[in-house]
Amino acid sequence: MILVINPAELMKRARDSQRLSDLSTVQTAIGYYLTNISSPSIGGSTTSYTHYATVTKCDGAGVSVGTTSQAVDETGWIPINFATLTSGSPIPSLPIDPTNTNGYHYWYLCDSIDYTFELLAHLESTQYASKYLTDGGKLDDMYEVGTKMIAATSTGCT
Repeated sequence: MILVINPAELMKRARDSQRLSDLSTVQTAIGYYLTNISSPSIGGSTTSYTHYATVTKCDGAGVSVGTTSQAVDETGWIPINFATLTSGSPIPSLPIDPTNTNGYHYWYLCDSIDYTFELLAHLESTQYASKYLTDGGKLDDMYEVGTKMIAATSTGCT
């Protein structure tokens, strides 16, 4: 038996593993914030935020984010002030996608009316391809986690 190791695929798996971990960490931090702040502010209604400087919202409308900041004081790519928690921010900084190139970055969609949110990312390895179909989201070409799957289409989100 010959075992073939594909170093490129192993690197893709490692980056995807980091993406899954990052989104889980942010999801937990947002949930903690929402349960511990009496009047939370999570951003504008169905607004898309990303750590990439300019992004197209998943509904096709354009929005300029104006920051690539990882700050947790609402000036970062997620406009939540985690620093207002009495116990301090549950995360030291907002994560950045391992490659942070066009098509590979994180998105944050929120609805400030019902305090719901969604975090999205593209995955690149064949091992994690099934995550698109089993994450409970509406998109079959992006990994989605959150309290409400807001994105209806990924047009413009690549």
